[in-house]
Amino acid sequence: MPPTDATPLKLYEKLADEIEEAVRRGVFTPGEKIASVRQASQQHGVSIKTVLHAYALLEGRGILETRPQSGYFVRAKPQAGAARREPKRVIATASEVDVSRLVLSTLRSIRAHDAVPFGSPYPDPEPFPWRRINQYANAIARRHSSWNLIDDLPPGNPELIRQIARRYAENGVPVDPDEIVITVGATEAINLSLQAVAKPGDTVAVESPTYYAMLHAIERLGMRAIEVPTHPAEGIDIDALAQIIGRRKIAACMVMPNFQNPLGFQMPDERKRKLVDLLSTHEIPVIENDVYHELYYGDVRPSSLKNFDTKGLVLHCASFSKSLTASYRIGWAMPGRYRAQVEKLKFLNTLATPSVPQVAVADYLRQDGYDRHLRRVRRLYRQQSRIMGAMVERFFPAGTRTSAPQGGYVLWVELPARVDSMRLYRAALASGITVGPGYMFSTRNAFSHFIRLNYSYPWTAQSEAALRRLGELAGKEAKMGERA
Repeated sequence: MPPTDATPLKLYEKLADEIEEAVRRGVFTPGEKIASVRQASQQHGVSIKTVLHAYALLEGRGILETRPQSGYFVRAKPQAGAARREPKRVIATASEVDVSRLVLSTLRSIRAHDAVPFGSPYPDPEPFPWRRINQYANAIARRHSSWNLIDDLPPGNPELIRQIARRYAENGVPVDPDEIVITVGATEAINLSLQAVAKPGDTVAVESPTYYAMLHAIERLGMRAIEVPTHPAEGIDIDALAQIIGRRKIAACMVMPNFQNPLGFQMPDERKRKLVDLLSTHEIPVIENDVYHELYYGDVRPSSLKNFDTKGLVLHCASFSKSLTASYRIGWAMPGRYRAQVEKLKFLNTLATPSVPQVAVADYLRQDGYDRHLRRVRRLYRQQSRIMGAMVERFFPAGTRTSAPQGGYVLWVELPARVDSMRLYRAALASGITVGPGYMFSTRNAFSHFIRLNYSYPWTAQSEAALRRLGELAGKEAKMGERA
C-alpha cells in the first residue's frame, strides 16, 4: 500500500528524501559525486544497509546513478518532476515487506519454545553422518596444529573441489573443476552470484512463491524483486517472464528448478531448456539454487539448468547443508562467465572458507558411503511426505489442498481463503507448534492463506497429535473468517 500522511516513513525513505531535497535545492549539482556508502553511513549515523536502500531508491526515482568503480553521482539530467516523488509500488521490493524479521522470529520460536518444528527450514540432522564427519575433522585437527591462511583462500580446497566435480560428472553433468568456488553454504553462493550480476536498484525476477533466502539476498543488496507466477508442477511461467522482459529491464533471474522451496516440484527438462534459451537470447544471467538436488524421489538425479547452458549465463549454487551436514556450512558456486568476479567477491566478503570442514567433507566423500546415506534419506523423506500429505487431508478443514513434492522435505499447504496464516502461526505457537506462514515467501502478501510444513523429522505420536491440533486451529480460523 502506498504510504500516506499517517504512515511513518522508513529510515531509508527519510534519508532518500533528505538527499533528494538537497539535490532540488542545489546543494548537490548534476554530475557531482555524493558521499560513498560508508561515508554516508558515518555522516547520518545509519547502517550501511540503510544507505544502500536509500541510494537504490534514489536511482529508481532518477535522482542518482552509479558509475562502475567510481561511486554514486547526481544524474546529469534529472527526470522532470522527480522531486518529492514517492517510489513506485507496482513491483514489490523485498525491503517493503520485512520477510527477514518474520523468518528470524519463526526460527527463534522453534528454539525458545522447544516447539514441534513443522516451521523449520532445516532438515532433521539425526539421519545425517555428522558424527562421522566430526571424526574426520578431529583427526585433521590433530594432524595439523595450525593452518596457513593461504590454504583457505578462494577458490577452496582442491580435493573438495575435485570430489564435487566427480559427483557432477558421475551424474551426467560434466563440469570444469576450475569453475567451482567453495562458499560458506549456498546462501553465500547466492549472495555472491547476485552481487556479480546486478547492482543496487536493479530488478531481479523471482518465482512466486519463492524461497525467502532469495528475497533476503535481494533485500540486503538494495535490489528490487519482481515476482513471476509459478506453476506447482512445471515451475516459473516462462511466457509471463518473457512478457516482463519485454516491458522492463531485468538484471537477473533467480530460480529453484529442482524441488523448489516451498512448492517441491521438479521442473521438466524441456521447460528448463526453454527457460535457459529465453534468458540467453536476452543475455540475462540466471542464478540457479540447486541445494536440494540430491534429495530426489525418482530413480534418476534431475538435470540442472547448467546442463542447457551454452553461454556461461547460469550461476549454479548448491551445498551439502541439506544432504550431508548443516553444521559445516559447505557450499559452492559454478558461476560460468562470472567465475572471476564471484571469486573476487568471495575474497572481499569473507576472505576464505575454513579449511578443516572442507577437508573433512572431502575425506568423507572419498572414503565413506555418501550414496548409501542418500538412498536411505530419500526413502525416508518420500515415505514421510506421503504420511504428512495424508494426515493434512484427514485433519485439516474442507477446501485444503497440498503440493505433491518430488524431492526435498517441505509440503506447501493451501488453506481455505478465510484462514490468515499469521493468525494461525500465532495460535499454533501457543500450542507448541511452528509453521512457515505464507507471508515469508512473497513480498506481496499473495500467499496469506498458505503455510509450509517440514516433514523431515520422525513421524511420531507427538507429531501426529501436533498436526491434528494444527488442523483444528485451521478449522477454527476458517469458521472465524466465515463469521467475519
